[in-house]
Amino acid sequence: MESDRDDSTRTCINEFVTLANTMKDRGISITDVSWSLMNASAIYSTYSVSGNTGGLKESGVEKVVDAYRDIMIGVQNARRQELVDAGATIDDTH
Repeated sequence: MESDRDDSTRTCINEFVTLANTMKDRGISITDVSWSLMNASAIYSTYSVSGNTGGLKESGVEKVVDAYRDIMIGVQNARRQELVDAGATIDDTH
């Protein structure tokens, strides 16, 4: 069952990336697309936990922020490994 969830999550991620690239290709700046996705994620994360009738308390916000941080670290580690495997020089400017 976990594999089905992983497959579903991967499918959703790919759809969001495809949509983001479509928006970029229409001339929307990458920065605007990125910030919009983060805002949409915050809105939907709130909805997924509390529905249409509530909001997150500070502890709930912290849980979402911690989860996002963990995801970001995982993505960055995977990206660095991709670059190392390809023999590229890693630019850690930010």
